[in-house]
Amino acid sequence: MAMRTSLSLPCRIISNNASHNVRSATRLVKRPLNGHGFATAASVPKKGSKGPTAMVLLNMGGPSKVSEVEDFLSRLFADADLIPLGPLQKYLGPLIARRRTPKIQKQYSDIGGGSPIRKWSEYQCEEMCKILDEISPETAPHKPYVAFRYADPLTEEMYNKLLEDGFGGGNGGRAVAFTQYPQYSCSTTGSSLNELWKWRNRLEGPRSGQDPAGAIQWSVIDRWPTHPGLVEAFAKNIEDQLATYPEEKRSSVVILFSAHSLPMSVVNRGDPYTAEVATTVHAVMQRLGFSNPYRLSWQSQVGPSAWQGAQTSHTVENYVKKGFTDMILVPIAFTSDHIETLYELDKEVIGEAGHAGIKRAESLNGNPTFIRALADIAKTHLESGEKCSRQMTLRCQGCKSERCLEQKKFFAGDDLKSLVR
Repeated sequence: MAMRTSLSLPCRIISNNASHNVRSATRLVKRPLNGHGFATAASVPKKGSKGPTAMVLLNMGGPSKVSEVEDFLSRLFADADLIPLGPLQKYLGPLIARRRTPKIQKQYSDIGGGSPIRKWSEYQCEEMCKILDEISPETAPHKPYVAFRYADPLTEEMYNKLLEDGFGGGNGGRAVAFTQYPQYSCSTTGSSLNELWKWRNRLEGPRSGQDPAGAIQWSVIDRWPTHPGLVEAFAKNIEDQLATYPEEKRSSVVILFSAHSLPMSVVNRGDPYTAEVATTVHAVMQRLGFSNPYRLSWQSQVGPSAWQGAQTSHTVENYVKKGFTDMILVPIAFTSDHIETLYELDKEVIGEAGHAGIKRAESLNGNPTFIRALADIAKTHLESGEKCSRQMTLRCQGCKSERCLEQKKFFAGDDLKSLVR
């Protein structure tokens, strides 16, 4: 079967309904959390605070306009961490990007003409920082930043903004790189950290002429696949969708979790993503009491090489042939809508299935439970004093990348870098 949608390209202009969700989430997120109201971001540290703290959300990004698609694809296909094309990558990447641009532009046009990922990411980060200012005053004020790998604001732009705002450049200061991929992969979080490490070296490294004692002090939240708040947000969205089925059918509805696939060359190298996605699925089903039959499938394979399966599109087709026409698709590895949910799942997989009983659970977007989870994850990290998780220090079994080795040593810090080998 021909590949349907090529990439993990978060996109979509927020509809009126989605805008309503943002407003609703804003109202909900101001309710007390553990007995506390939510404060607005402070502009100066409170007395006794170790702040300010820069909270940097890392994600892939997406073109805000159709005219930005080619630049986005060019950066994406140039990234060997995400799409390994071998020694000819710098030649093949731009060629593939140019050839795919018209098709991907059409897909963006069909879902509204641009990506909402920047708006959602900035909203999520700002609301998280408001909560953090209240529940973690010792590290306040928490200042929100977003760094995308392939679209504006790019990592370079974010880093320069940090310097302009008084972080680093001889002033020191703390920054947390918070991946918005709940499950770690070298092709997603790893790629974003490689890019962050590159720009840190260029702008504050030994060759930059900056005093290393006054550089930004980085730490990393590198994965969070089973955080209770994440699990609860997914589970509640599934329950909301299950409630739309007649009561006598609900327990037989198939729950099909779908995540972006990986090339088998990456999987066989030892990338932890597949296992971590599975842990999220299990945690969500455990929260639901294993009330329904479920499976995990993989989407968005691209190119002729072998990818992780089974494919989501094939899975739905095969289940429909077997008579399963009540099904909920759950995008389990993303924190907002994008082309894989809005085009590949909604328009292709669900649209072409032709059955009203095949639906999709809402994405996390402005979900207040999810945003409170982000704040809780960040607070726990800030209190721990850890540079990164111990899991991040362990390289993939077949990893031969010197860049990965040096990046991990940097983010691991003095306490943990001896574990990176």
